[in-house]
Amino acid sequence: MFALKGISRLIFGSNNQESMIELPQGQLYLVRPFSPKGYSELLFKDASARIRRTAQEFQYQLVVQRVYEEGEAELLAEEEGDDLEADADILAAERDEKTFLLDEALRFRVENREGSERVLCWRDLSGDAGDVFEFVCDGGISPAQVKQFELIAKQCQYERKYRKPHATASKEDLLQFEFDEQPIPPASPIHSPVLTRSIESSEMFSPKAKGKKDVVSDLEVTPTKKFPPTPTKTPTKTPTTKGKERNMGTPSAVAHPEAREMLAAEVAELHFFEFQSGAFVLKDESVTATVTEIGNWKYWLQVGSADRDWIGVPVTEDLNPVFNFEFLSFIFNQFHEDGSAYSWLLRFKDQATLERFQEGLMQALWEQLNQIKWSKIKDKERDYVTDAFNDLTMEDADQEEEEEHYEDAEEGSEDEDDDRPRSEHYDSDEDEDDVDYKPKDGETNKQIAVGYKHDRSFVVRGSKIGVFKHTPNNNLEFSTNISKVETADGKLFSPKKVMLHNEDRNLILQKDDDPNKLYRMDLEYGKVVDEWNVHEDIPVVTFAPENKFAQMTHEPTFLGISKNALYRIDPRLSGTKLVDAQLKQYASKNEFSAISTTEKGHIAVASNKGDIRLFDRLGINAKTHIPALGEPIIGLDVSADGRWVLGTCRTYLLLIDAQQKSGKNEGKLGFEKSFAADQKPQPRRLALSPEHVAQFHHETGKGVSFTPAKFNTGEGVEESSIITATGPYIIEWNLKKVLTGKKTPYLIKRYSDDVKADDFKFGTDKNVIVALPHEVNMVSHTRLKRPTRESIAGDFGRRGSRFGTPAKSPSKLSRSAIVEEAF
Repeated sequence: MFALKGISRLIFGSNNQESMIELPQGQLYLVRPFSPKGYSELLFKDASARIRRTAQEFQYQLVVQRVYEEGEAELLAEEEGDDLEADADILAAERDEKTFLLDEALRFRVENREGSERVLCWRDLSGDAGDVFEFVCDGGISPAQVKQFELIAKQCQYERKYRKPHATASKEDLLQFEFDEQPIPPASPIHSPVLTRSIESSEMFSPKAKGKKDVVSDLEVTPTKKFPPTPTKTPTKTPTTKGKERNMGTPSAVAHPEAREMLAAEVAELHFFEFQSGAFVLKDESVTATVTEIGNWKYWLQVGSADRDWIGVPVTEDLNPVFNFEFLSFIFNQFHEDGSAYSWLLRFKDQATLERFQEGLMQALWEQLNQIKWSKIKDKERDYVTDAFNDLTMEDADQEEEEEHYEDAEEGSEDEDDDRPRSEHYDSDEDEDDVDYKPKDGETNKQIAVGYKHDRSFVVRGSKIGVFKHTPNNNLEFSTNISKVETADGKLFSPKKVMLHNEDRNLILQKDDDPNKLYRMDLEYGKVVDEWNVHEDIPVVTFAPENKFAQMTHEPTFLGISKNALYRIDPRLSGTKLVDAQLKQYASKNEFSAISTTEKGHIAVASNKGDIRLFDRLGINAKTHIPALGEPIIGLDVSADGRWVLGTCRTYLLLIDAQQKSGKNEGKLGFEKSFAADQKPQPRRLALSPEHVAQFHHETGKGVSFTPAKFNTGEGVEESSIITATGPYIIEWNLKKVLTGKKTPYLIKRYSDDVKADDFKFGTDKNVIVALPHEVNMVSHTRLKRPTRESIAGDFGRRGSRFGTPAKSPSKLSRSAIVEEAF
């Protein structure tokens, strides 16, 4: 498809626009003269073609829609099956309409064949070279109708190109839209032509440049030989925190894998992010960026020019792709086997070129993650995916407000909590009172449960649980140590999942090797007092409170999920504890992975497939189904009022506004009423900027892997911040800045060790509780800083990496650090 619907909706508005002319009957084919996949495919046996106005002036669409016999659409929708309420006509429209922006790049033309057959033809710009769509008109359509259709198509292309009414065009002006192409190949030949060349051969296709900066908008397919990677200048080498050497020069490209199919090939400028200057610098004024399929669900991004191959990387989520339509750019990461990381920027000539490249790249990424063909998903789900990867931070923040915010955040950060117990890694002095602390149990801290009712935090470390008190001056003070987490028959175990319950008096625990059982620990006695068999056949993947603040009450029940079921657990039941009357079980393998609840008890459930379901109560179908971007969702949180849904994937967060903005359910939440099929909520994909990812990787040798993100929360407290971590970095997103489109709306703090778990202190966004492998800290929001080269390196980075001196041993602590020594 030429124009991505996610972008075109912003340009064109609703699809319910006026049709200017229609050819009511015909067949739609996709013809691939040079493809090894097959010569011709009949897409719609019965279809109509029309030209449609859009909500945007001088923009028009060519639309081909399947025509159904009476009752056929409803029957197909029924056969498809869906656990959500949806209108069959809407489903049919999503599945059976092909829409193309009427642009000269389509090379739209008409051919009259022998036997009075008339064919409309245009390029498949997201397909291989030579691929075309053909609409073969029914014999009952007159030549005059087809001629008028062709004339209107030319007029629409004229208006789009010159942004003025076609009434100003002469006949000569319209002649430029008569394209002298090869004869249109027959859609259903008896014998397919001999395959003389393909993109699997030693040739590759690249657009020609008509000058240094004159990037052509139409792809001229010309065979050019491959060039081997050009060796780069000997790079400078900089020691990292681990003492390894990193390549600081421009990396060489990897050799091309053989391509099966071309998904995109566009001309662009190539820019490289330099760590030293902290800016993107121009490396090549004209390169060709291609996206190809190279194997079963494997895809490749190659960037090169006539002189050299610059980049060759597999298409995976580690690209960290960001599309910025304001600057017509695509930014992404490249990781090398030697551990080095780089950030690149491709800048395209115009939006149409970027859209074509985006669709090819997103198709590859989607298919790689989901192992499902892009063509199999609904158009509106494609919108959801492509919109999520667009850079929403296009509005510059008010500089004064921005500076004031960060000054507030950093003010007093050096002195505010000098009396706080902390590791020597964060001290500036060398104190001879320091002692070596080497854990004897070989375990590390893994989980945090922050108290709602009482100022306590509980940290899981192997088969032990440390209890820490929150002091009035926002420090942590060791309270007690539950030294043995064991079953009633005395078997020690390390809890896989924990949840506070019953006014923070109990801790619900789960064993890793027994998913059908849960355990209740009485925190007053510090021992497990109950063992609950949830269900013989339905395991527990994870569990959550009955509602957002149920832990502050005596509410005995809570919720659980298995891979394909959602249910209530009631410990008061005799025998198994699953409430059969409130069980919603799916026949399909939904791969549920996370659950969260609102203050009213509405339920959000996410999956390893990446989709999210919103329920108003147990036992029924979801009111709203939010499509997947591809990555599994490993964590889920919901604002107390249900307005915001926050999903955590490995390399990004997903923020979704669940409030409906128009229609009969305006103001209602997706938990309460279903969204209209054409009004599904659009996600905001919260990701670190690619250049920061590259710097993080350069400093630590690690890619991004987020801990489950959480909102700050509290009764009567409005959510304003999001906290998560990756490697040794705490990341805090400012919700207001995210929603208003400010640039880089996050702050960071670096530690010497990886952050194992993190959460806000209940009732505030000013303090975060952080578990490192052998430490537990409460850090003030004011100690987080803007992501710069200095803050990304951190104090630890400056000692260990910047000046090449050894880092301090992570086992060396101050005698006063009782938090570290508690276990």
